[in-house]
Amino acid sequence: MKQPHAVMAIAWPAFLAASALEFLVFGFVDPSELRWFGHALEMPRQAVYALGFFGFWLVAMVCSATTALLMRTPAQVNAQASPSGQD
Repeated sequence: MKQPHAVMAIAWPAFLAASALEFLVFGFVDPSELRWFGHALEMPRQAVYALGFFGFWLVAMVCSATTALLMRTPAQVNAQASPSGQD
């Protein structure tokens, strides 16, 4: 798989998962009522929504990348160049 395709194969499903999580979580949670170590968050709602989305996206990308790594066949793993750059 070529590199740009591999990146999009990881990022796009993660984006969709983050979007779904954003709708689900913030459909039930009001950002103005969130607490951090007992203190109210002093951030606008849009900032909480954005940070939540990017946090969900990051976690989903790690999950997608792990799946892509585990889907590799032994032939694909063995076809990589050696660490010293010699084949």
